[in-house]
Amino acid sequence: MGWIYAIGFLAQLFFSARIVVQWILSERAHRIVSPSAYWICSLAGSWLLFLYGWLRDDFAIILGQLISYYIYLWNLNLKGVYRKMPVLLRTVLLVTPVVAVAAIAGHAGRFVENFLQNDEIPLGLLLFGSLGQTIFSLRFIYQWIYSARHGESSLPAGFWVMSLVGSAMIVCYGAIRLDPVLILGQSFGFAAYARNLFIGYKSRHEKI
Repeated sequence: MGWIYAIGFLAQLFFSARIVVQWILSERAHRIVSPSAYWICSLAGSWLLFLYGWLRDDFAIILGQLISYYIYLWNLNLKGVYRKMPVLLRTVLLVTPVVAVAAIAGHAGRFVENFLQNDEIPLGLLLFGSLGQTIFSLRFIYQWIYSARHGESSLPAGFWVMSLVGSAMIVCYGAIRLDPVLILGQSFGFAAYARNLFIGYKSRHEKI
């Protein structure tokens, strides 16, 4: 179990790094920015957390990664970073979730038994955790739609509101499950999410 937690903590390290980098660069620019490093760290953390959720038999974690993974790639492509990666790396990154989903589909009975009928996680708690992960991940769909409409990778105010709500639910889920990876990883982001909302609010009013 120790090495499984190590994977989870490494994933959270990447997620924490993205928050710190984005926060620092936004403070310097006095506006909300969307740096390439944010999306690179997001992609690395998502890949590892997907693996962590699989090893932990935790459907809520896996669901969250499936929703946001390709949006990370989309943002990197929009910034021109994805196209500069080696072909082999791009291929691996592109097909990893597809292979994982195919593996799940090939073992549907085992999937239901391990994830949706897990005796260690009551159905109500699983649904609550999944909802938190869904809200937390849907922020990237919102970000994707917003960025596509504006023609550039952006992190709008609604993204940070959804971050706060989803993160709060995931922390509660992690506390009930006694999962230190989820608790520490999500708690770290609270200040950054709130600060970005303030920076965005201040930046908008300075333009008026």
